[in-house]
Amino acid sequence: MDHELLFNSNRSVLVCRNGCVASSQPLASLIGVDILKLGGNAADAAVAVAAALNVTEPTSTGIGGDAFCLFYNRSTKNVHGLNGSGRAPGQLTIDRLQSEGYGLDKPLPVNHGHTVTVPGAAAAWCDAVEKFGSGKLSMLDILQPAIRLAEEGFPVQKITAHAWAKGAWLLQEKRNMFGQDLLINGQPPKHGEVMQNPWLANTFKALATHGKCGFYEGRIAEEVCKVVQKFGGLMTPEDLKTNVSTFEEPIKTDYKGHIVWEIPPNGQGITALMALNILEGYNLQAMGHNSSAYLHTLIEALRLSFADVARYCADTSKVHVPIEKMLCKDYAAERRALIKENVTLPNVSDGETLKGNDTVYFTVTDCGGNACSFINSNYMGFGTGIVPENCGFTLQNRGLNFSLDPGHPNVVAPHKRPYHTIIPAMVTSAETGELLASFGVMGGFMQPQGHVQVLLNMLEFGMDPQQALDMPRFCIGHGHTMSEGSLNHVALETGISESAVQQLVAMGHNITANVSGYNRAIFGRGQIIAKGTWPFNHVGESNVYWAGSDPRADGAAIGY
Repeated sequence: MDHELLFNSNRSVLVCRNGCVASSQPLASLIGVDILKLGGNAADAAVAVAAALNVTEPTSTGIGGDAFCLFYNRSTKNVHGLNGSGRAPGQLTIDRLQSEGYGLDKPLPVNHGHTVTVPGAAAAWCDAVEKFGSGKLSMLDILQPAIRLAEEGFPVQKITAHAWAKGAWLLQEKRNMFGQDLLINGQPPKHGEVMQNPWLANTFKALATHGKCGFYEGRIAEEVCKVVQKFGGLMTPEDLKTNVSTFEEPIKTDYKGHIVWEIPPNGQGITALMALNILEGYNLQAMGHNSSAYLHTLIEALRLSFADVARYCADTSKVHVPIEKMLCKDYAAERRALIKENVTLPNVSDGETLKGNDTVYFTVTDCGGNACSFINSNYMGFGTGIVPENCGFTLQNRGLNFSLDPGHPNVVAPHKRPYHTIIPAMVTSAETGELLASFGVMGGFMQPQGHVQVLLNMLEFGMDPQQALDMPRFCIGHGHTMSEGSLNHVALETGISESAVQQLVAMGHNITANVSGYNRAIFGRGQIIAKGTWPFNHVGESNVYWAGSDPRADGAAIGY
């Protein structure tokens, strides 16, 4: 066991009335609360938190990556979606990759220029403020706290320092000259060491002063293209200049009177909704929390859902994705009928009816009852680790999630968005439309699995947000990959009983048990803010926020 990361303390759920932020970095959460106190709303504060997390946790997130959000408008009781994922360069084709020797039997290296899709986060930040923000604060007001943090420096948190050291080899590569900007004397910062990033501060200033043009045109855009091409990629200034976010109608399902919301494909949130549709046919409470029967049922439901999503999830502007059929309750019943009580399915495939890991998640609520469920990611840790000259951020490697199978809906193509793992979520009341929870769990392909597990912890077992996040989890697959055969592997976190482990093995599950220490990262890191007395059976008032922050990260929920 790794004794450097033990869960040995109890954290109470946070309760507050006026506004709340839950994120993986305390300094970022505090900045979000400060924006709320200045008169900003949940969307304004979310963007401030996103920028602060870029400063304090570049090991997971940044302006060189992508972002998605869901925004709950209290006055209209509507949930809105923003897709801030970038697209492949206009010259990138499957034929080009094949001519360079890449294909199903030879994937791209994690730091190849071809894995860099256009960074969508900067546009998403601007669009979220413009569309959902209070209108009381400028972009400079919102980004100024992160600018100050980057210029003056901040002490690095423990888990972040571990991730920084793990990914430092990308920054230290000889070709990556400006990777040094995210190191201290060529080395990753240690826990408690003060890190400054003045180049990132300047990037934020350009965005704050000139808006999206400050990032997608001019010096920053030129440096992005230059370094991507240096690493073998094809990105051009035109690719950046033409980038746009899209506002999308969220997808949803009704789970026992609770409307669960996700971003539609190209995001994988539909996986969680499909699994919930399957699971609503069971008496999960009677099985007992994290019993072998309970875990088996959830694992099988998610395996079946992943099989469909792996087959069909893609950019809906480029190919047809049968979303309506995938979310049909009758289809869920077909899939449910495949699950056996005491034996695992030896193989799972997509249904006949349909035919024709590092990230930051955070959530914000405000005194007006609005909520913003926000997620921002480089994909794999630092992403490619490639740093444009005098910019202070790394570029994502989201292009790794394109298929290299020419016949697959998610095959790489010009100006196409890849299958995307990052997904924010929300829950509202089917009866009243009131916000019940804004939540998410980051971590590659763990994310929909985390959504299902923490949500059911609350809905079925009455746990408060902190308890729901503290509970041990399972993870199907291997975190950042969902390759052939990975649906047959299940990791179980320390805390799941030995008897449950043995019974799952007897059912035929391929189990790695007692995952602990820093290896817990594969189970994701979640944040939850719930509203009112739902669903914890506490006596309380409907205008109180209940918030939790995942112990697998450095963060905190902070309210006022």
